[in-house]
Amino acid sequence: MFLRLVADSFGRRPRHKLLTGAALALGMAVATAALSVSLDVGDRLAKEFRSLGANLLVTPQADSLPLEIGGVDYRPVNAGAYLPEADLPKLKTIFWHNNIMGFSPILEVPIEAWSPASKSWITPAVAGKASLMGIWVQHNVEIPGGTTYLTGVVKTNPWWDVKGQWFGEDSRQCVVGVNLLKRIGAKLGDDLNVSSGDRAKWVTLKVVGVLSSGGSEDESVLAPLSVAQGLAGRPGQYRKLYVSALTKPEDAFAKRDPKSFTPAEYDRWFCTPYISSIAFQIQQELLGTDVRVIRRVAEGEGQILTRVRMLLWLVTGAALLAAALAVGASSAASVIERRTEIGLMKALGAGSGTVGFLLAAEQLLLAFVGGGAGYALGIILARLLGEEIFGAAPEPSLIVFFVIIALAAGVTILGSALPLRRASRYEPAPILREE
Repeated sequence: MFLRLVADSFGRRPRHKLLTGAALALGMAVATAALSVSLDVGDRLAKEFRSLGANLLVTPQADSLPLEIGGVDYRPVNAGAYLPEADLPKLKTIFWHNNIMGFSPILEVPIEAWSPASKSWITPAVAGKASLMGIWVQHNVEIPGGTTYLTGVVKTNPWWDVKGQWFGEDSRQCVVGVNLLKRIGAKLGDDLNVSSGDRAKWVTLKVVGVLSSGGSEDESVLAPLSVAQGLAGRPGQYRKLYVSALTKPEDAFAKRDPKSFTPAEYDRWFCTPYISSIAFQIQQELLGTDVRVIRRVAEGEGQILTRVRMLLWLVTGAALLAAALAVGASSAASVIERRTEIGLMKALGAGSGTVGFLLAAEQLLLAFVGGGAGYALGIILARLLGEEIFGAAPEPSLIVFFVIIALAAGVTILGSALPLRRASRYEPAPILREE
């Protein structure tokens, strides 16, 4: 009987029901879109942030005293110790190995250069602080277990703009920074002789590309890592390593000293892809290294992601508040129109609790219908936003559906609480006497 009363009442006054359901559906649609994008935005933005470059720097632990200003390492390129290239496959064996998006070893060697255009040796006194950077461009790394992984500066430094082409891994080719190229007067296709100090022992490299990075690389010659190792007399070694890793923005918990953690807190920290925990795992695998976070990249990622999520939550809150106000206004109008019906129910013996429960059941039924419609509309909106902003639409989530239904029920009950309380307190006699 109770369900029949609810269904019969729900079918009457369709205009009120339609307006309330539409307001509720619009609010839930915005909430669905915001929640769907918010759940997906972390991974999407983290992948977009990889275009900012590496966020971890690995150097020898026995190195000279660090000199870093504003996130830029100012130590001499030939100072300190070296690390073995053979240990690099271990990076893909750490707990968060799938979050390692790329890595590139670098070996810098101070050089003198000679080109056909200059007809003389270009020394540091003429060309400034010129160096040859041995790098990987696209290098296949043999991972323990029989698989290979393609990595290099194309992953750790994707913003580098090369006019021409990159050199091959085992070639005698090079890419020259745009500023250095102007100073030595060379051009694409020229041969460039480079020496690490002994002009009787030089290496001839063909210029196949011009690099514009906006950094110190514009004053350098970039060549295969093996060439730099030969010039420096350091076969199989490198000087520093840049790592690009997908991470979760650090919160107050992640910024604590791991030595102060309890065993449970340590497990939580270790099993969360904070940049500090990934750095710790890399340091455990690559013995004798010091792994530092490039703060200007990592902190920038965290700040942007936090602000985007805050904006989405504010939009969601505003949509829910608007839906609650619309439901409250509609519910108040409905209660006033149904005063006579409510008075008659009480005159026939219905208690205040029964009347309130009946009206609340009607509102909940409306919440389920409006919430379901809002979820369907919100998924369409989320796909449009995702494709427009991130180039990929978020997938529908069953968890978001249940959350939206619960939010719709909560907003409906909250918005109609005062009108329902007023209705449950109506006295039948004055209403039936039309007072």
